[in-house]
Amino acid sequence: MTTGAMIATGVVGSAPAQAAPAKPTITAKGGFVMNNATGKTLFTKAADTKRLTASTTKIMTAKVVLSQSNLDLNAKVTIKKAYSDYIVANGASTANLIVGDKVTVRQLLYGMMLKSGCEAAMALADKFGSGSTVSARTKNFIAKMNTTAKSLGMTNTKFDSFDGISKGANASTPRDLTKLARNVMKNSTFKTIVATKSYTAKTVTASGSTRTMAAWNNTNELLGWKGTIGIKTGSGTEAKYCLVFAATRSGKTIVGTVLTATNATTRMADVKKLMDYGFATL
Repeated sequence: MTTGAMIATGVVGSAPAQAAPAKPTITAKGGFVMNNATGKTLFTKAADTKRLTASTTKIMTAKVVLSQSNLDLNAKVTIKKAYSDYIVANGASTANLIVGDKVTVRQLLYGMMLKSGCEAAMALADKFGSGSTVSARTKNFIAKMNTTAKSLGMTNTKFDSFDGISKGANASTPRDLTKLARNVMKNSTFKTIVATKSYTAKTVTASGSTRTMAAWNNTNELLGWKGTIGIKTGSGTEAKYCLVFAATRSGKTIVGTVLTATNATTRMADVKKLMDYGFATL
């Protein structure tokens, strides 16, 4: 009798597919998240609706400054009374710079991006704009901001200020601001600045002595949370609460934006949700 070999047959099952994470609900009126490496959209909520941008505008101010040819970050800028007057007239956020002090371009970038100093933004716009008066130079700088926005494909963006204190026409979208963030984070100086939690500037007074400024603490309280590496907060009576953010986990980076959150607490809660969701869907 011949014994035949019995061959067991069966289908080798693949591991069950992991369920896609549920899209989070955010309270902010607009939101967008992008894969930094590929530009792929990971989350969208009213991503192309124009809204006030508040101090997230300063990201573009930094972009224009850092795009200058032959930029000298150590070049000194004298703080003018016009900058102080602007702060007072607008009740604007300030880095507490002193009129007559000489401050480097690098220090101004820190004062603008960490402390959200509007006089630091104005000093940069005055330094890198063209014209015969402060008003003309800052207006020219804002034009450069809009030209740069167009070059980056920010089709729903219009700036009318260097700091986000709008005269009625300062608007962008979550998608556009995220495009800007993705681009400017390629600049090592910018990336270093926005990841800094605290910075102490030593300026030169009118008499030539050294002034050690009070530390500028970053307004972005999410820095360091689960890989957060930037970028900029914004807030205002009409703009409410905004944040353009970036984070890196396991060697992968996402960038995103929330606009018009109701308060600082919901803004942070929204961004945390979007970060977790973004990395889960990469």
